[in-house]
Amino acid sequence: MLNASIVVYNHKVTEIAALVKILRKSTAISDIFLIDNSPKSQSGFDRLEATYIFNDKNLGYGAAHNIALRKTIENGIPYHLVVNPDIEFEDDILYKILNYMNNNTEIGQLMPKILYPNGEIQNLCKLIPTPFDLIFRRFLPQNWTKKRMERFEMRASGYNQILNVPYLSGCFMLLRTEAIKKVGLFDERFFMYPEDIDLTRRIHKEFKTVFFPEVHVIHNHAQESYTSFRMLFIHISNMIKYFNKWGWFFDKERRMVNNEIKYVKKL
Repeated sequence: MLNASIVVYNHKVTEIAALVKILRKSTAISDIFLIDNSPKSQSGFDRLEATYIFNDKNLGYGAAHNIALRKTIENGIPYHLVVNPDIEFEDDILYKILNYMNNNTEIGQLMPKILYPNGEIQNLCKLIPTPFDLIFRRFLPQNWTKKRMERFEMRASGYNQILNVPYLSGCFMLLRTEAIKKVGLFDERFFMYPEDIDLTRRIHKEFKTVFFPEVHVIHNHAQESYTSFRMLFIHISNMIKYFNKWGWFFDKERRMVNNEIKYVKKL
């Protein structure tokens, strides 16, 4: 009923084994794919209860997950979970979110509430971003952009009710296979960062893309682009590709979708 994929890059086997074990506790799991983008294969991954695929090079986040997504489509598995290695959760949430997806066939993608390890909410329900939201604001003082970021992250919603959101985080993406077949896989032009924006946006045009706060997961999130110049360069270069695809300042669809979203304060 459900396949899952985890992209590995220089991770230790012990870091991944716990997540594989949690996933395997669910009777809904058909297969777990470990897609390894590391420069060298590491012993031990092939001994986990998962299908291990070593790429011998770093394909990027979306391209690596696409390897598993194609297997899910080929084998007729109805759901696919894209999940980060730094995610923790109780195994019973899979039953709850799959049950909700089964009862609401108009949903193409679902994300639960995402928490930091200290229990604080990660504000990962977002509008379709403008260049200011993803690039320019990084170089301005936070107090200049605070109100705009609150609107962009839909904080007025309270993050306590089910919402149809046009941009959901790629750290935990429960995808309906039929939705992927209709809109396509991750866009492999993006090495990392905007691939989740792009895919959620495409699914949102045809299905509901839902924030489901009745269950939660823990995300040990590290914003590498804020601490590494190399990652900042990768971040910005891929965002440029994203806006070249969808439009920089003239994006009629973005304006229309964002204006229709509830719980967004007008600036």
